[in-house]
Amino acid sequence: MKRYREVIPDFDTFLETIERPQPVTIRVNRLKATPEQIIDRLKQQGFEVKPIPWNDWIFQVEGDRNIAKTLEHWLGWFYIQEASAATAVMALEPKPDEIILDMCASPGGKTTQMAELMENTGLIISNDVTPKRLRALLANLSRIGVINTIVTQWDGRNYPNIGLTFDKVLVDVPCSAEGRVRENPELKEGADINFIRSISGTQKGLLRRALELVKPGGIVVYSTCTFAPEENEAVVAYGLKKVSSELLTINFPFPHSHGLTEWQGHQFGEEMKRCVRIYPHHLDSGGMFIAKLKRLA
Repeated sequence: MKRYREVIPDFDTFLETIERPQPVTIRVNRLKATPEQIIDRLKQQGFEVKPIPWNDWIFQVEGDRNIAKTLEHWLGWFYIQEASAATAVMALEPKPDEIILDMCASPGGKTTQMAELMENTGLIISNDVTPKRLRALLANLSRIGVINTIVTQWDGRNYPNIGLTFDKVLVDVPCSAEGRVRENPELKEGADINFIRSISGTQKGLLRRALELVKPGGIVVYSTCTFAPEENEAVVAYGLKKVSSELLTINFPFPHSHGLTEWQGHQFGEEMKRCVRIYPHHLDSGGMFIAKLKRLA
């Protein structure tokens, strides 16, 4: 992670944070339960449940048992999800009756979160390219009780025109996953630079296709769980050049950093400050990068 020393604020705190185990957090499924019900049921089983101050539906859970082995989890009353991972859908702001594409959806955390906010109305096309990952996606959609979603299998870079006009597209791309360093200690020295450069090409294709598929005036949220500017600001800058669009400001109610305007001599533009970088020490969670783009006519 030494290559990010100059761009990550409070770098020493960042290093201290990634050495600590990451707290377990859950998102209450508002299609099946209320926060009060979950708190009561889990406390009866000996869990300590702590609220997250910036989202009333997300809680930190501590206990001697594996939270995934509770009946409430199997019934779909909650979804185990990194707190930071919920922020991409918060930026997208899905509304009831909208038509939304989740381009890289498995295992389904963000699709289910969207369906909950949409009250199971409208339509979500939940896509992934890998059959094995689709099985995990389908299992989670069933467990959570999602009924407004169609699952497809395409390489998102070549996603076809299927006769729908998308109000919004979420493109949470495959990435080098440096933001998950607390779960993958081998990433403490950073991801392989050759992989970073290779995957950025895939990411550019995914964002470009997302911008092509959304209607004029529609919203695309691009997100990764990595710190590499090659996968973040550089990809967003590419998308802005290829499809007429603009970056929107994201207003999050929690600590975060702004996107980078330049990196190692590459200029991305002042508008990149509208992007959001979330580091592990911001939320005591994983790392995220989020950009919100509006397609122009």
